[in-house]
Amino acid sequence: MRLSRYFLPVLKETPAEAQIASHRLMLRAGMIKQQQAGIYSWLPMGFKVLRRIEQIVHEEQARAGHLAIQMPTLQSADLWRESGRYDGYGEEMLRITDRQGRDMLYSPTAEEMVTDIFRAHVSSYKQLPLTLYQIQWKFRDEIRPRFGVMRGREFLMKDGYNFDLSKEDALHAYNRHLVSYLRTYERMGLQAIPMRADSGPIGGDYTHEFLVLAETGESEVFYDSEITDLTFGDREIDYDDVAQCQSVLEEFTSRYARTDETHDEAAFNEVPEERRRVARGIEVGQIFYFGTQYSEALGASVQTPDGSKVPVHMGSHGIGVSRLVGALIEANHDEKGIIWPEGVTPFHVGIVNLKQGDVSCDSACEAIYRAFLDHGLDPLYDDREERAGAKFATMDLIGLPWRITVGPRGIAANKVELTCRRTGESEEMPAEEAVEKIVGIYEGL
Repeated sequence: MRLSRYFLPVLKETPAEAQIASHRLMLRAGMIKQQQAGIYSWLPMGFKVLRRIEQIVHEEQARAGHLAIQMPTLQSADLWRESGRYDGYGEEMLRITDRQGRDMLYSPTAEEMVTDIFRAHVSSYKQLPLTLYQIQWKFRDEIRPRFGVMRGREFLMKDGYNFDLSKEDALHAYNRHLVSYLRTYERMGLQAIPMRADSGPIGGDYTHEFLVLAETGESEVFYDSEITDLTFGDREIDYDDVAQCQSVLEEFTSRYARTDETHDEAAFNEVPEERRRVARGIEVGQIFYFGTQYSEALGASVQTPDGSKVPVHMGSHGIGVSRLVGALIEANHDEKGIIWPEGVTPFHVGIVNLKQGDVSCDSACEAIYRAFLDHGLDPLYDDREERAGAKFATMDLIGLPWRITVGPRGIAANKVELTCRRTGESEEMPAEEAVEKIVGIYEGL
């Protein structure tokens, strides 16, 4: 993409309503535009990041053997009456009546609808295990929407649902999701800590939230500092291996880590004092096991090997896709702007032409631009007739991890400048070498 042809409405001033870094920088970098309180339009660069996050989520769900579907955003209230949740969910649910007088709702979650799909098509234990998921827009009418996409009313979420014959099978699905979520977050450059949490209106006895540590987090968290030394890394996992998935769960949940809703002061005090930490965290996902709560209410049962019928065991598993954009920025920014991790950056590299119109600079930039395209990468070429300072400020604000700067003096010496956004370090090298280095970085992801 050439910046002269791109829609990037950056702002010089910070809007008054922006209280935290991610909201401030998303508005300034032209990623979103507020339409109403807690409801945003996603502009081209913000939408690209959203799609990059979605792609990682899809890839890791497929790796774990989960199947993507797409359910409507509007649901019948009758399904929620069957489950007993319609009247008790509260004012966060947007209730609608259509022109025929039928009660509808804008989906805050989809346990009822996916269970209805299951009961219509699955009748035998031979069709299990099954996990279905979607990435879909949700709506919860927050009483105080704030912090931009971190606490909006409309949000994009991955919500998955497992169906299993027994509790043991369903807990394996729970562990499988925990493993896949650890992989997902690390691919995005985030450390998301699984913490014992409260199940809220979803229900169930087993639940962990995944939280990213940040000063602007909405939750107070208590944890053993040893947990921040854990990484999933490049290990290969057989998702059908019950013992292997269980061992990962034990590795990442055996140390104390809880949100304020489930905090146990006595248990926390058993952690050595030098390792006790109290901080703030941003929730970016949650996994639940709730047994037969929905399958019994909605009649989702299967025939067992002995011919009897039993309700299936279920769980649900969510990742806040749009919220992750804000969480990533909260965890990766400085006074100049955003610093995208390579896994989610909207463009892999920025190319800055210091003297647009100079034949040698234009030719070198075009060659670099084409080389990245030929390698399947997505460069952003700042070909605007702007002063160098404005170009650098824009690149710093939008936070691309790497920048190649091309100027007349460097071209005369057969050199370009390669700059790392995170460290600020620059080095001069031939253009071909800079391209090769960037290509190698992304090949390793």
